[in-house]
Amino acid sequence: MATAATSSNMPVLAALTTLLLLAVSSCHASPYYPLELGYYRYKSPQAESIVKAVMEKAIGENPGNGAAVIRMLFHDCFGCDASVLLDPTPFSPTPEKLSPPNNPSLRGFEVIDAIKHALEAACPGIVSCADIIAFAARDASFFLSAGKVGHFDMPAGRRDGTFSNASEPLKFLVPPTSNLTTLVASFAAKGMSPEDLVVLSGAHTVGRSHCSSFVSDRLDVPSDINAGPAGFLKRRCPAKPTKEDDGGAGCCDAE
Repeated sequence: MATAATSSNMPVLAALTTLLLLAVSSCHASPYYPLELGYYRYKSPQAESIVKAVMEKAIGENPGNGAAVIRMLFHDCFGCDASVLLDPTPFSPTPEKLSPPNNPSLRGFEVIDAIKHALEAACPGIVSCADIIAFAARDASFFLSAGKVGHFDMPAGRRDGTFSNASEPLKFLVPPTSNLTTLVASFAAKGMSPEDLVVLSGAHTVGRSHCSSFVSDRLDVPSDINAGPAGFLKRRCPAKPTKEDDGGAGCCDAE
């Protein structure tokens, strides 16, 4: 079940642009690998066009692919090193991909694989996976908004990580059970304001949220949630959902 983003989604999709720029600015903090615009203009001038073409196809097949890649950028960008893509190895047996904030809800890996395959055919060994995620998320906001969130230049030059640990997301990604006080404090610790918190929270209305993430503490208790959306979610979600038996996902703007 997929629905295209409509004009009513534009404020949220505009917020996505800010989300992506926040992620970019967090990567600028690296003293070793400063990012720059047009990073691939000589080594692989068609790189960003290739990413955009694959994303357009993926979102055309399922708008949820765009939401998935945007979320992937957010979950990767307390390091912006593509470590969220790494599978278990003897060197790194419990990577971020298996951490509770990412497993089993994080998706879009096959989209990144498709982009990487296309880039390797055109310019092997040049474009980092970390930059692929950033470019793809930028392009997802463009296509999900039908171009109303305009294309913006994305600095590049990120380096791919070689180690991934499932404990890292637990340190940096706040759980869905957090209250406002906890959320504001967590974002402040990362140099982000309450306004940044609102932008990032708004961006989460694109895509899916698993019923097991919110039924017990939002739908099964007294709440001021609007009766219309609450009724819709109660019809979609089982009374006692688990990650294994989610009963489908509570849907937001684009699925």
